[in-house]
Amino acid sequence: MKLTRDKTVLIVGLGLMGGSYAIALKKKGYRVGGIAHRQESLDWALENGIVDFGAASPDPETVRQGDILVFCLYPHIFIDWMRKYGDLIKPGALLTDVTGVKSPVVYEIQAMLRSDLEFVAAHPMTGREVYGVKNSTDRSFPEANYIVTPTDKNTRENIEAVKKLGEEMGFRRISELTPEKHDEMIAFLSQLAHVIAVTLMTCNELEGLENFTGNSFRDLTRIAHINEDMWTELFFLNREPLLREMDLFAAQFDRLRKALRDRDADTMKAIMRRSTERRDAFDDIY
Repeated sequence: MKLTRDKTVLIVGLGLMGGSYAIALKKKGYRVGGIAHRQESLDWALENGIVDFGAASPDPETVRQGDILVFCLYPHIFIDWMRKYGDLIKPGALLTDVTGVKSPVVYEIQAMLRSDLEFVAAHPMTGREVYGVKNSTDRSFPEANYIVTPTDKNTRENIEAVKKLGEEMGFRRISELTPEKHDEMIAFLSQLAHVIAVTLMTCNELEGLENFTGNSFRDLTRIAHINEDMWTELFFLNREPLLREMDLFAAQFDRLRKALRDRDADTMKAIMRRSTERRDAFDDIY
């Protein structure tokens, strides 16, 4: 499929990310529909012009309008949705998603698809610590990365269409990874970061810390305000890569702890220099 602005985009899962996609795509002139879990979410989205049409359930007439379907659902809900309602999708439609783990999802979805449909997975590397369509915004997209994770079942034309979708929404950098490489990278770059933030926020039970904290603690724990249902599912789905990254983190933590215990300034400074060098690479890009 060639991505053109006469295509209708249907967002399945009209929450924070689904609403944010809708806002960005409507700005570019796409006709955007939405399927919401709750009627009040759909009503709010319609009243505020976030979507042009929609339904609070997988209504056949609504589903068949989608030339491009973007699934903004938890992984297990996405798979279940496809089992129940996949036959409603119009022939030739292009499917993509926002799921944070790929290998356990991509291959299962592709295996159940009809031959006239194609699913090209993608992951917008952005989010907020709030939920729901009422908090939707595309303001973070220009500073965020967008990863497309094709397989050998995908055509180059549709891979490029999903990459173009990311470009249309204004993402800063569009890249391709295999589902396996994506999950390896995401275990370190996203999931481990959430593990650390949650651990830091819960390892000390002193009361009233919010009255004394500085910016460093607030910055490190921003993502500790966490959706426990979603992130527990993502952690379990990516269990082995995440456990490997947690082991690497624990080993480096122990190395720094040993340097402190032994008053080993050379090792401590070497670790800090390496940290600064690696962080500089982020500053050069962002």
